[in-house]
Amino acid sequence: MTKIFPWPTRLFRLAVGLLAVAPSFCALPGIMTPLGANPALAAPKTGSISFMIWGDPVEKKAYDSLITAFGQKHPEIKVELVYTPNQLSYLQRLAIDFAAGTPADVFLLNYRRYANYAAKGLFEPLDDYVAASKLVRTGDFYPEALQSYYWQGKLLAIPQNISSLVVYYNKSLFDEAGIPYPKDDWTWDQFIQTAKKLTKDTNGDGASDQYGLGTEAVFFRVAPFIWQNGGEIFDNPEAPTRLTLNAPATREAIEWFIDLSRKHRIVPDMFAEKAEPSVSRFLRGTMGMYFDSRRGVPIYRTIKSFDWDVAPLPRGKVPAGILHTDAFFMPKSSRNKAAAWTFIEYASTPEGQSILAASGRTVPSLKAIANSPAFLDPTSKPAHSQVFLDVIPHIRAVPVMENWPDIEGQVGEEVERCYHGLTTLDEAIRLATERTAGFFPKKVP
Repeated sequence: MTKIFPWPTRLFRLAVGLLAVAPSFCALPGIMTPLGANPALAAPKTGSISFMIWGDPVEKKAYDSLITAFGQKHPEIKVELVYTPNQLSYLQRLAIDFAAGTPADVFLLNYRRYANYAAKGLFEPLDDYVAASKLVRTGDFYPEALQSYYWQGKLLAIPQNISSLVVYYNKSLFDEAGIPYPKDDWTWDQFIQTAKKLTKDTNGDGASDQYGLGTEAVFFRVAPFIWQNGGEIFDNPEAPTRLTLNAPATREAIEWFIDLSRKHRIVPDMFAEKAEPSVSRFLRGTMGMYFDSRRGVPIYRTIKSFDWDVAPLPRGKVPAGILHTDAFFMPKSSRNKAAAWTFIEYASTPEGQSILAASGRTVPSLKAIANSPAFLDPTSKPAHSQVFLDVIPHIRAVPVMENWPDIEGQVGEEVERCYHGLTTLDEAIRLATERTAGFFPKKVP
């Protein structure tokens, strides 16, 4: 399931500091290698590599299947899966491994998390590999996903998936309340009214025990509504130098999100959320709707007590979604780049992406597979997986910048405090702006 953890700032900065003195394991071109050629393209594609991931057991099972299928195609290459269930632990381990000069040969990383490593030159650019490949073509991928992995003009990763935020809804609760299922063009007001009808005190004790909506009170959840309202998060989305949360359209959208809790009370309050997280309430059938990306599908498919489906986000002034994507990276320090690329290449083919799509967790980044039965399986939930594809033209990405995790975390803390009524919106915006000012590059006079 989608879970945004605070970036382990102190640990990461310590790890990055160690990088300056860590030994380099980068392979150097041989004496006879032509100037400018990539030696990995001519190296033997054999040996062993490590592949690091994190996620639920269902996701691990999908990657186990991918490795098995790869082994049948390439028995000459052995892939060791390095698995960490928790995202925070995964990010910590990755930072430490880079500091030690021993990262996995291939690993998955979200586009919001890689800029710190890219700025240190720690990734192997993949342009030469793609150019020489007969299996991977950049034009086959959704550009909305691919473009986030270009750093200073170089392609540093191959996107494994693409998703946006959607609304998961409990069809059984909608039926009980006599509410029609969400339409593709429903509005913010219609969304609020629907959530109010689904929020109930079912046992008569004066407190809600069924809620219309559940969401994480984090900045990444607010962003698409800011864009839908015609607002911007930064002064310059392409090269931001400061937040613009107090701009009228941006502020209005943040207030709309905050009012889900403070004014409309259609979500669990701070104490109810602590007692039982919203995702648990949705799984248990006591929550009408829940914001999530495609990542939640595998666990939602375990639900037996009610029927469910997905709908697009309610629409503001303009349609907008927020990009969720992970990609396969190869570190420059990999000792077996030829084999590592062979694995990335296979995982990025229609066969490889179809295997991962079967888990339900991913929206394939290959356009052909996303639009095929491998993803749009009519026998598997959700029934309307097409929703994930329909929103792709309206997806926007947050900036790929070194300090983005810090900015996201600092703003998220203030959003959460305001969401739970611990501070005013004015104070939240002021503190978020002040706390993040030092993370932006200075303006050039």
